[in-house]
Amino acid sequence: MTASTTRAQRFYDFAEYVGAGFLNVASVAGGMGVLFGRILARFFPPRIDYPELRRNLYKMSVKSVPIVIITALFTGAIMVIQAAPVVKRLGAEGLVGWAAGFTTLREIAPLLTALMISGRVGATNTAELGTMVVTEQLDALRVLAIDPISFLILPRFIGMVVTLFMMTLYADALALFGATYCAKALLHVEPSSFYHGLTSGLLGFSDVANGLFKSVIFGMVMALASCHFGLATKGGAPGVGRAVNATVVASAAGIFVIDYLVSFMLG
Repeated sequence: MTASTTRAQRFYDFAEYVGAGFLNVASVAGGMGVLFGRILARFFPPRIDYPELRRNLYKMSVKSVPIVIITALFTGAIMVIQAAPVVKRLGAEGLVGWAAGFTTLREIAPLLTALMISGRVGATNTAELGTMVVTEQLDALRVLAIDPISFLILPRFIGMVVTLFMMTLYADALALFGATYCAKALLHVEPSSFYHGLTSGLLGFSDVANGLFKSVIFGMVMALASCHFGLATKGGAPGVGRAVNATVVASAAGIFVIDYLVSFMLG
């Protein structure tokens, strides 16, 4: 085999790899889009199993509170620790509250909360749905004339969106609380001075709304990814593991892509 033939074969292999990846991404995006359309169709008129919705809200929201508390408190403290050397050198203690609030409300709280909830709730949801698929429980629901989308998917979709929205609110408050007392310990900035910088007019409702809007979009992406891969599970128990892995990767990638797009559009 000549050198030119080898280079051509490598080019073909690379093109095939890129093309297969593109088609896989397009297939996943298309599947999530179709699932989103099927979910929207159940909203008009509403066809929701409310007991299932309550169970999912408890399982997703209430049981996620401890991990959100730990993550948010230490996130706020870490921001102050990283900023402390610069703040001391410039003597800008009065801006600590504004800096912590700006980064927390617009970016850090919704992003880290989405990643934590995705790892805990999204993966669990995929495993549950995947297990139902491989054990033919969804087929049994259809035999009983029960719509799996209304009974299983719609409550989970609503539950994840509501969970991420509420957990982002908790994360905002807790991260600022952690930043406040870390600033007092490291920079000797009193809580009153910290909150004065936070509420001095440099931050507004738009900054809070920006992060909360992101949390809703992140929740939709996470819900669609976990439900799509759960319903598409094949191959028994190993297939469930592959579906969970795909959900975590797709959710994280989708969250970062959506974060960039929303930040670019909203500024």
